[in-house]
Amino acid sequence: MVKTRQRRKTDAFSFFLLTAVFVIATCGLVYELVAGALASYLLGDSVLQFSTVIGVYLCAMGVGSYLSKGLEGDLIRWFVRLELLVGLVGGLSGPLLYAAFHYIGAFPVLLYSLVALTGMLVGIEIPLLMRILSDRFTIKDLVSRVFAVDYLGALLASLLFPLLLVPYLGLIRTSLFFGLINTIVAWWILFRVEETRHFRRAAIRLAMPISLLLLSGMFFSEKLTSWVEGSLYQDPIILSRSSPYQRVVITGNKREFKLFLNGNLQFASSDEYRYHEALVHPGMAGLAQARNILVLGGGDGLAVREILKWPSVKNIHLVDLDPVMIDLFRDHSFFSHLNQGALKHPKVTVTHADAFQWVRQAQEQYDFIVIDFPDPSNYSIGKLYTETFYLEVKKRLKPNGALVVQSTSPYVARRSFWCINTTLDAAGFHTIPYHCYVPSFGEWGYILASPAYNLKFDFKLPIKTRFLSANVFRQMLVFPPDMAPVKVDVNRLNNQALVHYFEADWGPYSNP
Repeated sequence: MVKTRQRRKTDAFSFFLLTAVFVIATCGLVYELVAGALASYLLGDSVLQFSTVIGVYLCAMGVGSYLSKGLEGDLIRWFVRLELLVGLVGGLSGPLLYAAFHYIGAFPVLLYSLVALTGMLVGIEIPLLMRILSDRFTIKDLVSRVFAVDYLGALLASLLFPLLLVPYLGLIRTSLFFGLINTIVAWWILFRVEETRHFRRAAIRLAMPISLLLLSGMFFSEKLTSWVEGSLYQDPIILSRSSPYQRVVITGNKREFKLFLNGNLQFASSDEYRYHEALVHPGMAGLAQARNILVLGGGDGLAVREILKWPSVKNIHLVDLDPVMIDLFRDHSFFSHLNQGALKHPKVTVTHADAFQWVRQAQEQYDFIVIDFPDPSNYSIGKLYTETFYLEVKKRLKPNGALVVQSTSPYVARRSFWCINTTLDAAGFHTIPYHCYVPSFGEWGYILASPAYNLKFDFKLPIKTRFLSANVFRQMLVFPPDMAPVKVDVNRLNNQALVHYFEADWGPYSNP
């Protein structure tokens, strides 16, 4: 009877510690993903940021694993301390990074220091737990169980992060929440494992302030986010949302409101009509009675608003990745007023999908395609400007159809603009580059393209415009010497030349 009771205690103890491994793995990967996401939001180039964050984190785990051999004495006590420290450092890493970005010039130093410290602490924990469990399992059972649970925890984190945590908690609250989970594990072991009795009181004195700090952070996270974002933007923030794909912030004053995605301006309500009239109407004017239109991106519905002005249009299919954007500009009366309810129009069909995948699977062909993606600031967006993508889009065009691509600033990002033109040319399009002045952006560029020489610019527009006219468009076709064509590489999936040009072109203008 005594042996049975002792065996149950041993099994319960082993279960607690294996569960702790699962939690450690889940929390550790979440901290890593939060740091990578924040770095990509704030610094751009998501591939570079995630790659370096993961590399530093894994290296630090290796260092921590090596250092763990130096821990001697009461290993359970060491584990509780480490679990509390991981909760403190990992939990506060998100809010610290977010708050420090605007005020610390050496932000990458802080970023990688926190990532390395978190990775080192997590790296110490796993070997420490294996040493604690070593007298309860054979070596082959111990290694297989610990690593199996560790990898399952990592899988759970990788699924939860984009599907639930970012959309519903946001990055800051996610970081704090998982910090609390680490501290809960410490509390759990303190009160469920008898071996902790002799140091329980001292551990509680450490655990209590850490838990209260993280709980307070959770409670005030929205205020912290609002305070930080308020310092980043010139005007007061009207609304902010996090989606699995981006941070959506809308600021406003008495004259206008502005939309920012991951900190980058997308439009200002006072002059967006210049941008969208220039984007849509030259191509529509060159097509006789275009009926079936495809819009890729443009979840704000402003390009759709302009297309709906053409009487010949029968169907508009909008494909946008982020439902948060669609919901805001379709269902929120303050914003849907700007697009004149375009996203609710009976001619409009909305699909939430990655445009790269959707275009490859679609079957229908269109008279006109409007490509209104964000600027190619990272590889995930840059793929939507590649020769591969344009070849797939070409299949969705009718033989005499045309497309237009928003193509960043030919003045600030000259090489980027002409790289897009060169890439369309490599994909077999005949291109007509043009540009216009948008006060919020400066000089902005577009490229009209067709597989055939069939575009006729008859500017007897059957619609009312505020900016565009035949005379204005003739001027838009002229590029002065400082915006004239330059020799650049084709943007391909295997080189992403455009992203490198974009970073180099816009880098001097970036001022965090």
